[in-house]
Amino acid sequence: MAALWQDVVRDAAAMRDAAAVAVDAALLAGVLMRTGEQPHASDVVNYAPFTLLPSAVPRALFEQAYTVQQDFNLLVDAISQNKEFLEQTLASTIKVDDFTARLFRIYMQVLEEGLAQTVFLGINRSDYMFDCGLDGTAALRQIEINTIAASFGGLTSRTADVHRLVLKVLGKTEEASQLLPNNPAKGLALGIAKAWELYGSQRAVVMFLVEEVQRNIFDQRCVENELWNRNIHVIRKRFRDVFEQGSLDASRRLYMDGQEVAVVYYREGYVPQSYDQQNWEARLLLERSRAVKCPDIATQLAGTKKVQQELSRLGTLEKLLPGRPEAIARMRATFAGLYSLDEGEEGDRIAATAIADPDRFVLKPQREGGGNNLYGEELREVLEKIKDSPERTSYILMDKIKPQPALNYLLRAHSPLQVSECVSELGIFGVYVRQGRELVLNQAAGHLLRTKAIEHADGGVAAGVAVLDTPFLV
Repeated sequence: MAALWQDVVRDAAAMRDAAAVAVDAALLAGVLMRTGEQPHASDVVNYAPFTLLPSAVPRALFEQAYTVQQDFNLLVDAISQNKEFLEQTLASTIKVDDFTARLFRIYMQVLEEGLAQTVFLGINRSDYMFDCGLDGTAALRQIEINTIAASFGGLTSRTADVHRLVLKVLGKTEEASQLLPNNPAKGLALGIAKAWELYGSQRAVVMFLVEEVQRNIFDQRCVENELWNRNIHVIRKRFRDVFEQGSLDASRRLYMDGQEVAVVYYREGYVPQSYDQQNWEARLLLERSRAVKCPDIATQLAGTKKVQQELSRLGTLEKLLPGRPEAIARMRATFAGLYSLDEGEEGDRIAATAIADPDRFVLKPQREGGGNNLYGEELREVLEKIKDSPERTSYILMDKIKPQPALNYLLRAHSPLQVSECVSELGIFGVYVRQGRELVLNQAAGHLLRTKAIEHADGGVAAGVAVLDTPFLV
C-alpha cells in the first residue's frame, strides 16, 4: 500500500483536502449509518467509516477468492443436508456451548417433524486475509465463512465510487479507471428474488428479520430496494413481532399480520444476545414453517467454527463432496492451520503448544459478528483457565495469519485525520438457491474489503474496528 500511494500518503495537505471531498462523496453516495446516539432515527445519520485510499490487493489472490466461491457455496449446502456430519461434528460443542446447543435442538426438532421447506437459499460471505510468507509472497488464507446475516453487501456497492473520486482529486485518473465495479446488493437480491419466485405465490412477501437496534439499516435498504424494483413486497420485523403476530396454517405456511411470507432473510439471530425465551419460540416457529429461510438453521450450524475446523481434517471434504477433486483442491489451498481442542491426547497437546507460544495462534469461540476472538496473552490466560475443562471444546484454535501492513487513513466521524499502519480482509459474497435436490443458482455475488489499523487484532465494521475499503488490484 505504501508503495502504491507513496507519492501522496505523507502529504498532509493533500490528504486533508482529499478527506473533505471523500466525506461529502460518501454522504452523497449513501455510504451511511445511523448514529450511536440516535440508533433508531434516520433523520440523524453519518457516513459509515471508510479508508481514504483504496488498498492494494494482489490480483491473483483476488481472482482465486472469486474462483473458489462457488465451491464453498456447494460445500455449505452439502453440510446443511448432512445430519450425520453435523451431529458428529458438534457433539462435543453442544455439551458446553449453550447457544449452539439451543440451535441444534431446534434443528433436530424440525427434522423429526419433517421439513416443510422445499426451497433453500444460502447467502454467505467467505472472508480471507493475505498471509505474508518468509520470502515475502502472499497467500490467500480463509478466516471464516459467515452463513447468517453477512453484512455490508449494500454499502460496499457504493464505496468504489467514493474512492474513484478521491483518486481523481489526487490526480490519479488512470488508477481511478482501474477500480472494479462491485454490486453485491444486486446479487444478494437476485438470490432472494429467485427463492421468492420458486416459493410460488405472487402475493407472498419477503420478510427481513431485523435487530431491535438497526444502526446499519441503509446497508439492508440497498438489498431491499433491489427487491422493490422487482415488485417484490418487503416487510421488516423483529423476533418479538414474530412471537406476537406470527402463525402457521395447516400447510405450515407462515403468516405475519395476515400476510403470507415466502422468504425470511435473517439480519439478526447470530449471537446469544439476540434471544430470550420468546425469541427462541419465534425462531422455532420460523424454522417449522414452509417459508424459505436464509439461512435455515442447518445452514447456520454449517457456519460454526467447529465445523470449519473439522473441514480441515484430511478426508472430510472428500466425504462431503464426493467426485469433486478439483473443487476440494481449490478450497483446501485457502485453508489456514486449524486445530481441535476436544478432550483427549491431541487436544491436550494443541492446548499446551498454544499456551507455550500464544502469538502463533488465534482462539475462536462459536460466535459471529466480530470482536470475539482471543490473541496473545489473553489467549494464554483463557487456555490456562480452561485447559483441563470440557469448556475448551467450545473453542477452536487457528494459525495466526500475518499480513503485510500498509499505510492508509481511516475516516471516522468526529475522529482526527491521521495515517495508520493497516491490514485488510477480503470477503466474497456467495449466493445459491436449491429446490429439492436441484441447485438452480450458484454464483459469487460481489466482494467486500475491510481494513483496520494493526493495533486491533479482531473486529469488523459493525463492531467499530474495521472500515469499508475498495481493492486496487496489483
